[in-house]
Amino acid sequence: MKNFIAAIALLIGILFVLPSSEAHAQADPQTEQIDSLTQTDKIQSVAAHIHDDAHDHHDAPVWLVIPFVLLLLMIATGPLFYEHFWHHNYPKVAVGLAIIVVFYYLFVLGNAHGPVHALAEYVQFIALLASLYIASGGILIEIDKKSTPLANVSILLIGALISNLIGTTGASMLLIRPFIRLNRGNIQAYHIIFFIFMVSNIGGSLTPIGDPPLFLGFLKGIPFFWTLEHNWPAWIIALAILSTVFYFVDKKFGKSQEDDLEEAAYTNKFGLIGAKNFIWLAIVIGSVFLDPNVIEWVPAIRYDGQKFSFLREIIMLSVAYFSFRYADQKAIKGNEFNFEPIREVAFIFIGIFGTMMPALELVGNFAKSPDGAALITHNTLYWGTGILSGFLDNAPTYLNFLAAAMASQGAEISNVSQVKDFAMDMYDDSAFELMAISIAAVFFGAMTYIGNGPNFMVKSIAEQSGIKMPSFFGYIIRFSIPILLPVLIITWLIFFAFV
Repeated sequence: MKNFIAAIALLIGILFVLPSSEAHAQADPQTEQIDSLTQTDKIQSVAAHIHDDAHDHHDAPVWLVIPFVLLLLMIATGPLFYEHFWHHNYPKVAVGLAIIVVFYYLFVLGNAHGPVHALAEYVQFIALLASLYIASGGILIEIDKKSTPLANVSILLIGALISNLIGTTGASMLLIRPFIRLNRGNIQAYHIIFFIFMVSNIGGSLTPIGDPPLFLGFLKGIPFFWTLEHNWPAWIIALAILSTVFYFVDKKFGKSQEDDLEEAAYTNKFGLIGAKNFIWLAIVIGSVFLDPNVIEWVPAIRYDGQKFSFLREIIMLSVAYFSFRYADQKAIKGNEFNFEPIREVAFIFIGIFGTMMPALELVGNFAKSPDGAALITHNTLYWGTGILSGFLDNAPTYLNFLAAAMASQGAEISNVSQVKDFAMDMYDDSAFELMAISIAAVFFGAMTYIGNGPNFMVKSIAEQSGIKMPSFFGYIIRFSIPILLPVLIITWLIFFAFV
């Protein structure tokens, strides 16, 4: 419990401790802080103070988090209380709130760095999701088999496994429609929620391809097989618990088919239409490695001393176009494919990426401060990363907490060799801290519809198929808290709490 409280303190400290600590730092003479240092440390300390002073005007005020909180509230309440308005106006709301924050950064804070980074991350995010969504939409998987709890568990586990090969987005888009068709006449909201838990999130814990946070870590310098080596025990335990729970839930609440007199109608055959689109998926997966920060010859846009990819995104968006243009129309029609799910994700996450900058900045600054650094342990990193990953997109949350953990040990996330050393446990318990951040970012991403990109798309596809999905808060209260949270607590107790 004390570790959980410390994690909460790490989060709320941005509102109370950070302002007072900054005031204290301004009140104390810098010479008192420097006297006890070596000559080299003195120079570095003075340089750091100068650097901090030069960037004070870039810091976002706490109240600038309001547009982000307002967007979350509208995402939660819109479909429930003012559905007509929300359905027709959510693009305007999301873009409008993002513009408020971005304009404040640009014209009041004079900070173009944050918006440029948010834009780059958004383009990378939506290019990957759109290409995987559209390419997989041209693949029709037909399963002529009776729906049973065991058959459903099998699909969920297969999806969790292939999430590590084609990403949680690719696996979700490939299997959600066959999963719904298999359970036609029997499909209920809990089927979709467990699919989000297991396929769209926890399944992709083993490789950098599996989930966006892990891929960003790989691009920063974490070895490719590090996630497989460190995350597989938690992956197995979490999926085993969820599979067992789903089996008994499906057995109790699933529509009984014992009286079905047409057993002979099931051929138990597996059909595949549009297999050529697997080539497009392979191109997308291959292109994710074309990062100019990893491969020198890859062209890049250079800004503020950093390199931003554009070749990879061009390839992905080209795949999105050509995979749809030349898709098998029978597969498109069989999947009832349309662009509304990816359109909804695109606009909602414009708002999220645009408005969450102050929240991430405030949390990151506090975590890197002396007060915040004192709270950083593998336990607080697990709960801190996890809680925010559930309500922010888990990819930038992962990077912020990794940066904070490294900064607390004198390392920088912008230094590839230091990131690799951090992953290889060259700092004090650093590999263990990275494990806590990695597992929390991926696992907790399933806590809400907005924790991870595929969640919203799966929800949208399910609703278009006529499935009544729970509201934002309904998802959390009915499923995340009673089912997923115990899994997250068990994972913490086994791997982190007593170490």
